[in-house]
Amino acid sequence: MRTAARGWFVVATLLLALVPLAGLPAFYESFLYLIFYWIVLATSWNILSGYSGYFSFGHGAFFGVGMYTTAVLSGKFDVPFLWTLPVAALLAALFGLGIGAVVFRVRSMRGELFALLTLAVTFVLATIVLNTPIDGGPGVYLSAVPLPKLAESPSSTFYLLALALTMICLWVAYEIYHSRLGTGLFAIHDDEDVAEVLGVPTFRYKLAAFGVSCAFAGVAGAIHALFVSYVTVGETFAIAVPLNVVLMSVLGGSRHWLGPAIGATVVTALLYAFTAGDYAVAGRALVGLILILVILFMPEGILGQILKRLKQRSRAAGAAAAARVPAAAVANGTINVAAPAAPGVAPIAAAPAPKGGVLLRVRGVEKTFFGLQALADVDMEVREGEILGLVGPNGSGKSTMINVVSGHYRATRGQILFRGRELVGLPAHRVAREGIARTYQIPRPFAHLTVLDNVALTAMFGRQTLRRAEAEREARRWLEFTGLAAKHDALPDELNLHQRKFLEFARTLAARPGLLFLDEVLSGLTPPEIDAAMRLIRSIRDQGTSIVFVEHVMRAVMELTDRVVVLSYGRVIAEGNPAEVMRRPEVVTAYLGKPHVAADRAHV
Repeated sequence: MRTAARGWFVVATLLLALVPLAGLPAFYESFLYLIFYWIVLATSWNILSGYSGYFSFGHGAFFGVGMYTTAVLSGKFDVPFLWTLPVAALLAALFGLGIGAVVFRVRSMRGELFALLTLAVTFVLATIVLNTPIDGGPGVYLSAVPLPKLAESPSSTFYLLALALTMICLWVAYEIYHSRLGTGLFAIHDDEDVAEVLGVPTFRYKLAAFGVSCAFAGVAGAIHALFVSYVTVGETFAIAVPLNVVLMSVLGGSRHWLGPAIGATVVTALLYAFTAGDYAVAGRALVGLILILVILFMPEGILGQILKRLKQRSRAAGAAAAARVPAAAVANGTINVAAPAAPGVAPIAAAPAPKGGVLLRVRGVEKTFFGLQALADVDMEVREGEILGLVGPNGSGKSTMINVVSGHYRATRGQILFRGRELVGLPAHRVAREGIARTYQIPRPFAHLTVLDNVALTAMFGRQTLRRAEAEREARRWLEFTGLAAKHDALPDELNLHQRKFLEFARTLAARPGLLFLDEVLSGLTPPEIDAAMRLIRSIRDQGTSIVFVEHVMRAVMELTDRVVVLSYGRVIAEGNPAEVMRRPEVVTAYLGKPHVAADRAHV
């Protein structure tokens, strides 16, 4: 499929490159140049903001860096125009990377804060340019800069320059969309913390996307500087540039690589139509109204809505085809509807897997939050091939323990060794690569990724780091194992709670972990669903994965676990055989509190 897409890219580029030979008036070539110019800006913005969800209002700043790079180098120092293009890309990318290297390390700098910061950067940069020799106030003229002779006329030359940049930008956006980087960015968009824990190097991926985004904006600015031939701060760093870019991307569909191109074409054509008819203000108002309607009724954008309807029709056709299966196929045994496959293959009472040495060793671990101690001097061991129960009343520190081991939180003090390797200080994605996976008490799938893509992601970023095609095969295997194969093309919101819980299982198993933390996976399930989940947990352990089982359903704890560790107020108060430990007075007191009689006697 991707080979065919590459072929279409080449054909489209060659056909569009022949336009100057048609002898069109310069007006039409200039109009097409403007469409290409906005496609590059919108598509480059989308590589970071549409894919990862880091909504930026600062694209005009990186566009401005490119404009002033060419303006200064060519307009003041007579550097050949084409030589300034890579310099503009480099400076814009470095400027973006410098901002990202600081901002992306701050967890709170997301959403509205990131958008406001990028907007502020634009105004700061404009002030610096205006009050330094870069501009100085009057602007920079480029009318004397020679235009490279790429075609017979200046309009054809600008057309070809914009066409080349547009096709390269679209090609890069397409490749990122279908690559490991794109998958990671979409996971960041939906839930960055979960993406990091599942193995996505979020900081590096955001930085890479930001750098590519800024580089294309810089080149677009460099070409446009010569096109307008007069560069001023007021026009370059105007708020209209990022607003139009955002509008175009959202209108076309920011979740798809081609969406911004569609949005840019539609908006540019509309604005020109109204401007040519002397209704420029009405045109802008109409575009704004269209954007409001799209956000309210088509949040996926034009292209997203089209793809959604095509997908619905495909599903309906598939369901109709399945309904037309001849009844004889069921009757003669070709299709067996009497005995559907149950998730998991081992019964609840399956023999335990052989135990080995210590897999995870926790020593003296503490975790404090602004003076509040959540974990205090915790010692714990997980052995090869066992199911260890980690239990305790609400607020005892169980989830904090999982977060510390998985790298979501960093331990305040102590040592965590996994197969002899120290984990304290490693980022969460590195911990995932070591072979540790986890589920969440409340399922946290990536809402805009299909069930198959949710599971394939961990195969791509977990312990194995498979290629996309291999990851999808691995994902299908685990969806079959958990009974979700028929839902591979669904979105998580289309699943019920039981299915989302099993999606969590499939997602973690695709990473092939050596140690799996199960955080209250049975909560909210019915008794039959609990039995199915317990069979699945046994099957997982019997395939060689050690499990830390955090659960309040005591029946499951007693039947599944080989040992239990009990936490209370962040401290280990008991550990050992489940039946013996759960009868200890200190454990009963931790769960139920002190008996009233004992309290009365103490009072007397």
